[in-house]
Amino acid sequence: MSTTTRRNASAMKMVGALLALYRQAAGHTQRSLGERFVISEQQIASIEQGRRPLKPDLAEQLDELLCTKGALSVALSRMPEVDLIPLWAEEFLDREREAIAISSYENQVLPGLLQTEAYARAVFRSRVPVYDGDTIARLTAARIQRQKILHDKEAPITCFVVWEPVVRAPIGGNEVWAEQLQHLRECSELPGLMLQVLPLSRASHAGLNGPFVLLETPEHQRLAYTENQRGSQLIADPDEVAILTQKCAMLRSQALTPEDTRDLLDRLLGEQ
Repeated sequence: MSTTTRRNASAMKMVGALLALYRQAAGHTQRSLGERFVISEQQIASIEQGRRPLKPDLAEQLDELLCTKGALSVALSRMPEVDLIPLWAEEFLDREREAIAISSYENQVLPGLLQTEAYARAVFRSRVPVYDGDTIARLTAARIQRQKILHDKEAPITCFVVWEPVVRAPIGGNEVWAEQLQHLRECSELPGLMLQVLPLSRASHAGLNGPFVLLETPEHQRLAYTENQRGSQLIADPDEVAILTQKCAMLRSQALTPEDTRDLLDRLLGEQ
């Protein structure tokens, strides 16, 4: 069963069809429209096909350029929403799907891109306030769906640094944990994927301020994403991104090598 992970899929297609109609009526191609807003032709195509949400600020600019008297903005504001992925995380998920490189540091739970279905379900089940069963099922399916990018023909280069207690924590119980360890071991062999464990024995390290993700877009823009208990932030400021890039480089040097990480996973699996 397919799961929509952002706004209502039918409504997104409707807004996209409206954009295509107005674009053609104004004599623009997808390329010429993208050039006016310094975005790619592929992004315009994704919006028109309903695969990528039209953001409010872009809708306003399109209304002005295409002389639609606010039609796109109104249609966007009236779209039914599926409260599955918070609106503040939509932009990150869009960028993650298109990224050519992803690096992350995690110190609470395993990265979503590396979680098994059972582990992801256990994470969502631990949420306070609690989710109902249907919501947990939809969120879990959406998380697993994200992982397809690791197996695409042109998969992004990925680097994951994970604090050792996260790898050892039996989230979901011993059976779920054992399956998750085996999955990590298999992921560690994927081409273009680097998995490193930051050992608990480190007296100090560069990740004490918490987890973060770094992305590189097809246009080679570098972005950072941070998340806390009540929200998140997608960071485009070059100076701020540079700071987190430096932290990532330091963490990779402080962590176990990918080979030593695989040895650690093998030892943990041998204890099962």
